Amino acid sequence: MSSANTYNRRNFLSSAAKFLVASELALFGLPVAAKANTATAATEKTNNSNNSGASFQHIKQINAGVLNVGYAEAGPANGPVVLLLHGWPYDIHTYAEVAPILAAKGYRVIVPYLRGYGSTTFLSEKTMRNGQQSAIAADIIALMDALKIERAIIGGCDWGARTADIIAALWPERTKGLVSVSGYLIGNRDTAGTPLLPAAEQQWWYQYYFATARGKAGYTQHTNEFAKLIWQTASPKWNFDEATFNRSAAAFSNPDHVEIVVHNYRWRLGLADGETQYDALERKLATAPAINVPAITLEGDANGAPHPPENSYAGKFTGKYLHKTLTGGIGHNLPQEAPAAFAAAIMEVDRF
Repeated sequence: MSSANTYNRRNFLSSAAKFLVASELALFGLPVAAKANTATAATEKTNNSNNSGASFQHIKQINAGVLNVGYAEAGPANGPVVLLLHGWPYDIHTYAEVAPILAAKGYRVIVPYLRGYGSTTFLSEKTMRNGQQSAIAADIIALMDALKIERAIIGGCDWGARTADIIAALWPERTKGLVSVSGYLIGNRDTAGTPLLPAAEQQWWYQYYFATARGKAGYTQHTNEFAKLIWQTASPKWNFDEATFNRSAAAFSNPDHVEIVVHNYRWRLGLADGETQYDALERKLATAPAINVPAITLEGDANGAPHPPENSYAGKFTGKYLHKTLTGGIGHNLPQEAPAAFAAAIMEVDRF
């Protein structure tokens, strides 16, 4: 996810961009280039969706792969499919206002709880509670198969953006288009093990906290307080209310939530093993594969989370591509903070 300290990402970049860029690129497994390819930039003024009573009233369940997946659905059953993927520490309500906008335009919108969230549970107690990136992507492919969805526009934020990127890179035939917040987030454990400069390391404090027994115990005991701190620091200008936070926090009571979250960050650092069934996928991802499906990347001007600069990853998108930076104090949880802009990006990539 994103940083949870009070340190402001934008101000830091203005004074220390030169040495942080290389550090961030190493963390996300992106090459450091003297001059990266750039795409057409667009700035869109949009108002924050600070507080909303929007919620999904009905959650469906379906067996898919190793999971019984809980998901919300909106729009006509025969409409073009849009899959929307949330991140940590968020949930399907990231898209509670996006979904009805798209449904009103005739899209069939599917918003699943990722493994470890909400009503998504494992079918077997024996299955490893694995948070590695390829396992989560494989879950979504299994969900598409279970729902008999051949192709979809896939949108994501945070873990969801990484998952959407992976599906677009490894299963382009299943991906009609991609909308990814903060761009290209496919990880590489080999480069992620390279030490960063101290200021960059500070932003990932929770990653190192989770690497300890104390960190796991702390997250177990103070899950909601931890999540709220992340929300506040990753989106410093998003004035969400308690009801908005509590709607999402309910998803963290999933019995596998802590195990999945802790394993995700330990796996990234090479401190925990994944499952051998995903080794071939991880080898492909370690090459930082290009994404050749139509794609739009989005960034908020007040994102307080660690994120790579757009000019570092634009060259990874080799199909029709557009990047947009949203102004007006939009933070890390962009689809919930600027739902109209995110929905517009989904519809725009569909026209590519």
